[in-house]
Amino acid sequence: MTETNFFPQNQTLNLRQVTEMAQTTLPDDADGEFLLKGVAPLESAGPNDLAYMDNPAYVGALSRTRAGACLVTPRFAAKVPAHTVAIVTPLAYRVFAQVMGRMFPTALRPESSFAATGISPGSFVHPLARLEHGVTVDPGAVIGPHAEIGAGTVVGAHSVVGSHVKIGRDCSLAPHVTVSNAFIGNRVILHPGVRIGQDGFGFAMGPQGHLKVPQIGRVIIQDDVEIGANTTVDRGASRDTVIGEGTKIDNLVQIGHNVVIGRHCVIVAQVGIAGSSTLEDYVALGGQVAVRGHVRIGMGAQIAATSAVNGDVPAGARWGGVPARPVREWFREITALKKLASKGDSDKDDGASS
Repeated sequence: MTETNFFPQNQTLNLRQVTEMAQTTLPDDADGEFLLKGVAPLESAGPNDLAYMDNPAYVGALSRTRAGACLVTPRFAAKVPAHTVAIVTPLAYRVFAQVMGRMFPTALRPESSFAATGISPGSFVHPLARLEHGVTVDPGAVIGPHAEIGAGTVVGAHSVVGSHVKIGRDCSLAPHVTVSNAFIGNRVILHPGVRIGQDGFGFAMGPQGHLKVPQIGRVIIQDDVEIGANTTVDRGASRDTVIGEGTKIDNLVQIGHNVVIGRHCVIVAQVGIAGSSTLEDYVALGGQVAVRGHVRIGMGAQIAATSAVNGDVPAGARWGGVPARPVREWFREITALKKLASKGDSDKDDGASS
């Protein structure tokens, strides 16, 4: 095992550059030209590493860290050891992400598995497909007729881009991605195993059997969307399935036909969204949330993990539970149930003692 990091470091940064990224100032006794050669967690960082801290669970690790510098929120600045330069910013994690992006740019999106550029001889590109200069197609990938792919896009090994699909510039399709019946914007990232544009689950059910309903809509994915591994996005039935710009979707998510997802939503792992539901802008769904079909979740609403949404959710709401309801109401019910359970146990103990 010789590789300690699969992502080569592109550059080092000094303290002055990091503080400029954080839009803050260094302590008076700090050397702005001090070179930070890497990034590391608090507990393993060394004198030439940058760490970050914004969570009270890691106060102990902060007090013991050997890091050369630490991006830290104002709340924890006083806990930084004397030998560590404190770079104080309310956005410690975000600045840390920016630093990592500068140092390790190849970790930002899937690259060619074949370490190649251009169209691999082992790929299959239909003569009627149109690929701009700078597209990379890895071995085993298939590009169908009349597909269009923009410059800077990578199509990973054994991925399939169907006929008439349009994919923008600087996108990444990791290995084993399939895209059909879809238009995709710029800078979209599709992780391994993502399936875009397959049939939605539509049947006219009856005693004589379940009649398949043809799904003739499309999938529209706007700019800067990222979709995690093994997530599926069904095409629309008679209208489009839409994912708005900047939305981030985790692994193992199911998005049904005709679903409309707004801009900059966050959808965590194992969420299921049934057909014809609408998520307005900036909605956040925790892990394993289930959303019933034909409901609307208002702008900025947040749904707690493992909840089931059975009806419309107002804008800005915080809901949780099964079925999902306002968080305060949900917590009151949980507290009441605990009290009832505790009373029942107490009654049993009293009966046994008598």
